[in-house]
Amino acid sequence: MPARIYSDILNRIIEGEYKEGARLPTEHALAEQFATSRPTVREALAQLRADGIIATRHGSGTTVIRRPDPDVRRFAPLETLSDIRRCYEYRVVVESGAAALAAQKADDADIAAIRDEWENLERIVETAGIGAKDDFAFHLAVTRASKNQFFVSALSSIHEQMVFSMNLSRNLSLVKSVERQRLVQREHLEVLDAIQQRDPERAARAMREHLERAIERMFGS
Repeated sequence: MPARIYSDILNRIIEGEYKEGARLPTEHALAEQFATSRPTVREALAQLRADGIIATRHGSGTTVIRRPDPDVRRFAPLETLSDIRRCYEYRVVVESGAAALAAQKADDADIAAIRDEWENLERIVETAGIGAKDDFAFHLAVTRASKNQFFVSALSSIHEQMVFSMNLSRNLSLVKSVERQRLVQREHLEVLDAIQQRDPERAARAMREHLERAIERMFGS
């Protein structure tokens, strides 16, 4: 039941029924609307709050603070958005660290492998493809360049979730504009350049910003 209420409220936010800055109905009103208990509503609201979609302030109620991209619904069920966001948040921490290590430890073969995957993604943009698996291959090449098998295992363990979220992200870019696809590629290139320049701080920052921007493009800033 909380999942259904979560999806329903989120859909209303995406539709604009509850606009950014608008106050949601009270827990009591929502419980009546959904014919359920207030604890059930509270659980759904807690999930929306954790996802950064709403915020509750003492004395001013619960307010919508972020509206996800409406096109999200074309490519993924709304109930999966929370997991997608968590996956990206996890990746920000893991992959920025892996990129920093890659800038310190990558050899010429590692850098060539990252460049090859970037060039594969370039060809996919030129042919208006999706390339979720190729996107994963780029990120995995960066992680392998860290020379630390624990980072590689961390990414491999969430391979399915990563490809799912990348497929959503790249589909969204495809329906927006070629420029948005180019922007993602420039972010990838910044990671590659930083590793080539042996700059750990820049590599970590580039990877972190790339993943955080992916969250913003999907969930709103």
